[in-house]
Amino acid sequence: MIEPVQLPAPWRDARLTVVVPTYNEAGNLPVLVERLLALPLPGLKILVADDNSPDGTGEVADKLAIEHPNRVEVVHRAGKEGLGRAYVDGITRALDGGADYVAQMDADLSHPPEALPGMLGALLSTQAGVVIGSRYVPGGELDENWPLYRRALSGWANLYVHTLLRVRIRDLTAGFKIWRADALRDIGLHRVQSNGYSFQVEMHYLATKLGHTILEVPIRFEERRDGLSKMTTATKIESALMPFKLRSKHRNLER
Repeated sequence: MIEPVQLPAPWRDARLTVVVPTYNEAGNLPVLVERLLALPLPGLKILVADDNSPDGTGEVADKLAIEHPNRVEVVHRAGKEGLGRAYVDGITRALDGGADYVAQMDADLSHPPEALPGMLGALLSTQAGVVIGSRYVPGGELDENWPLYRRALSGWANLYVHTLLRVRIRDLTAGFKIWRADALRDIGLHRVQSNGYSFQVEMHYLATKLGHTILEVPIRFEERRDGLSKMTTATKIESALMPFKLRSKHRNLER
């Protein structure tokens, strides 16, 4: 586990909301919340967007919200509509709640919470609209326990999307990042079509088309510690088709 960067005031007091979509993450969520709240970021809040998890994740999130009032908030969604819809809902609520910066991360402990202060510092010290915690820039790592087929799928997906969309990001499918609120408002979440994991690609594509600077910093990506991957065949099909839809729909989009 890395040591979090100690940011100077007033950076460490930034109003940062971490949006965490959940579906059957009852075992991982308390660990993630504990690690996030231990960071030297007193302005950090957590917004859990739960898709009515049958394993009781929503109830676990409610208990965490009671234990940490004003720092943990829970959005209970009607059912499993996909990662993209959960993020659109959660990010919209974070912006409406006054967040100046919004982070995205998975609940499965694959993204190191301790990297957030450094990512926030990189955002605040540059003109970037978003900072990505990247597996594929120099210094980035993949857990040695990550299955070979997942490595191959991730590498192929990035190459495939690069070829179709010409977006100059090494980790196009990354799900760990911090956005400036202004960049998110400029992108306009109403434009987002994706339901599944292609949400990540779509957001990067829209940010690029609108001229926002995207910065990648290295992280170590861990294999999930508990539960199962949510990647389904339908999700893979949506991800394969989405670049064609994006290229067509947003062809004339510019700032």
